[in-house]
Amino acid sequence: MARGTLRIFLGAAPGVGKTYEMLEEAHRLGKRGADVVVAFAMDHGRSETRALLEGLEIVPPRRLPYRGTEFEEMDLDAVLARAPETAIVDEYAHSNVPGSRNPKRWQDVDELLEAGIDVLSTVNIQHLASLGDVVSAITDVRQAETVPDDVVRRADQIHLVDISPELLRQRLGDGKIYAPEKIDAALSNYFRLGNLTALRELALLWLADRVDEGLAKYRAEQGIEESWPARERIVVGLTGGPEGDVLIRRGARILTRVNGGDLLAVHVRVADGVASESPQALEAQRHLIQDLGGSYHIVTGEDPAGALLDFARSVNATQIVVGISRRKKVSALLENLLGGGVGTRVVRDSGDIDVHMVSHPLGGRGSRPPRQRDLGRVRMTVGFVLAVALPAVLQLLLLFLNPGRNVATVMLVQLSGSIAVALVGGLWPAILAALWSSLLVNYFSTPPVGNLTISDPQNLLALLVFVGVSAAVAVVVDVSARRSKEAARARAEAATLSDLARSAAGSDDMLRALLEQALGVFQVRGAAVFSLDDSQDDSGPAGADDRRWRLTGTAGDVTKADADHGGVNGENIEEIDASTRLVLFGRILPASDRRLLGAFGVHLAAQLERQQLVASRRQMLRLAESNTIRTSLLRAVSHDLRTPLAGIKLAVGGLRHDGARYTPDEQKELLATIEECSDRLDALVGNLLDMSRISADAATPLLRPVRWFEVIPDALRAVPKGRVRVELPANMPEVDADAGMLERVIANIVENAVKYAPDSDIVLVGAGGGLSPVALEGRPAGELRIIDHGRGIPAERVVEMFRPFQRLDDAPQTTGIGLGLAVAKGFTDAMGGTLTAEATPGGGLTMVIRLPLSTGAPFDADHRQAPVQPQSAVARRRRSLPLPGYGAGAG
Repeated sequence: MARGTLRIFLGAAPGVGKTYEMLEEAHRLGKRGADVVVAFAMDHGRSETRALLEGLEIVPPRRLPYRGTEFEEMDLDAVLARAPETAIVDEYAHSNVPGSRNPKRWQDVDELLEAGIDVLSTVNIQHLASLGDVVSAITDVRQAETVPDDVVRRADQIHLVDISPELLRQRLGDGKIYAPEKIDAALSNYFRLGNLTALRELALLWLADRVDEGLAKYRAEQGIEESWPARERIVVGLTGGPEGDVLIRRGARILTRVNGGDLLAVHVRVADGVASESPQALEAQRHLIQDLGGSYHIVTGEDPAGALLDFARSVNATQIVVGISRRKKVSALLENLLGGGVGTRVVRDSGDIDVHMVSHPLGGRGSRPPRQRDLGRVRMTVGFVLAVALPAVLQLLLLFLNPGRNVATVMLVQLSGSIAVALVGGLWPAILAALWSSLLVNYFSTPPVGNLTISDPQNLLALLVFVGVSAAVAVVVDVSARRSKEAARARAEAATLSDLARSAAGSDDMLRALLEQALGVFQVRGAAVFSLDDSQDDSGPAGADDRRWRLTGTAGDVTKADADHGGVNGENIEEIDASTRLVLFGRILPASDRRLLGAFGVHLAAQLERQQLVASRRQMLRLAESNTIRTSLLRAVSHDLRTPLAGIKLAVGGLRHDGARYTPDEQKELLATIEECSDRLDALVGNLLDMSRISADAATPLLRPVRWFEVIPDALRAVPKGRVRVELPANMPEVDADAGMLERVIANIVENAVKYAPDSDIVLVGAGGGLSPVALEGRPAGELRIIDHGRGIPAERVVEMFRPFQRLDDAPQTTGIGLGLAVAKGFTDAMGGTLTAEATPGGGLTMVIRLPLSTGAPFDADHRQAPVQPQSAVARRRRSLPLPGYGAGAG
């Protein structure tokens, strides 16, 4: 059975008319005699859509219970049993109710297609998985239902249902989309003009990409190679040289002349003999093309011009940008005689693709690196010795073995000698041997013998052929040796870079791991990375290097003098970018290692960029957390701050009312109400300020030796008398703490326990005996336990209880905004201690405060614990009030 076809009606926003057009299409198909049924369709309360459902066969939906409510879903089995020619299925991205056969409706549609049923469906652009975050950023609404892009792209037809944003807002205002009570909110939120314009552009761009895919598929199926200028696409050819920046910017300027288009940079990786590619230049150009909104590609090919043209045709390019040759004029002229350089061949074979040949500062200056002695100094020396000695020795042997002085025999023997010299010493020794051999052959074997005169033209031709063959063999041997050594070096570099990536990925400090790897690879004593000081103005004179450099990372032996001078004393300085440099100390690297050093620089740049991204991500998470706290704060304080203010205003209003007469007791009660509400308000504001200090890392403690019984009396002033028992040993050691912070920590925990364990006794127990039996990060610690026998808290909620704006079971009847335990834990962490929770044996909760023992002088042994003083009104106003308790951060 042939698979059915899928046609999707795509819309930019709700209400554009997707379902309406889908149902209209269903009526058109029905009039043509097609068997059409409505498998599932939603009218969303819109009368026009509901009217189109009339006259169509509808498969009754299936009702499924979920969380006490019944939901309607498409009855997939009934539709399959009905087996229509075409099925109408609304809301392609819909998530089915648990208990359905498939979790997503598009999976139901896939079953219908497999059964040979054609399907018409609808989807909005915000439901595409790849655009979910973008739409959320635009509209501040996160879509819970999404469908993978590739699922939608597999549709046989995608029809865009498009109306202007102004018309859509008019339809919304006329009540054709939402109920009247929802219109104002929709117009001022999701359906803002800017939102709708952005969503419409997203839909058009996404569909344009889909059209491009269809066009590329058609051209591939039809074997069409010439470009169709349906959309402006500019391909920039990169050689790996520094001129690539000029070419990319030129391509970007050309693209700005048209409304829309693509910019693609492609590097053809092939050894063309002009210059080896620069990893640093290619990395910088990759960043540049991405910053300009383009894309970077790498292709391989033996023929750079052919590979570039093949890529351009594969992407349906309309223009190509290449640079003029970097070869010198003589080399370029020779290239043209042999068929032309890369740019010339691109122009010649481009067909209907426009080609821009761009001049640049390096054009015609030559860039061939100095030829390395690939065979080594020893072999070349031996080769020159053989070039002088071997032809003479062979000529002496020929005088005895070839008395007839046959020229052909002599040339073959001398040619063998020249080949031997080429195998040993390479190009220049072999050429010297060929010239020297030709002179010997001419003098001893060609008539007239005994002088350099050549009487027979054939002998002259033979000598020229002899020299040419010797030189050609020498060139082949030299090129072979050079290529072999380059291949070996490339394999070594690839293995080194592979080890580099692997070791860096498995290290916690990837920057240091890369530098340590450089020590072994380059055999240097030290390696360092320097970054330009951000406070330095980089506007000095050209060529001056008086900028201040900051040491970012080191490995090996890097002296203070090296670091102070920004690495300028180093033997090897690799500029990673304008503000970062890699410096190696110990020896000067040979030219053959500079390319590998550049690759190290690229890796280091990637790691530094990764560190910046990680830091940025942390900062964004911090900002998001702060934003969440602010949002929670606004929600929480909207009620909790108004309550005490209302009490104060009511009491003050009553006292100021001229017609009211209050007894002294009533006046005292009103004044007490004002005082109590003021204390509550002061406590709320105090905790909010404390939480903001903790969130901003501004809670800096003033640590000093503190005795527990110094802070406990003040911490318990807000607690009703007799509710708390204090059982502290007289010899409890001092701890390093901030007395004010520690008092707030104890007060918040105790008053929290009083509130959430109203029928329980609360006990403060301390560890004594000179030294605490517990330790904090390897250091002896003092411990205070605050024990209650209340309802306790489940173990899985212990971590949650320390989060801001959390209360036990989120109980609304309690006072506070859920900051007590969050503030207590924040202050304890700031003092270098810990605050943990444990289950009390027999039920309840025990809060454990641990702080490092003080290393200062012990307190007076005759000093005894001070008694707990009753609370004064002034002290109560400056202390924190109890915050909701153990359930999840007091408040």
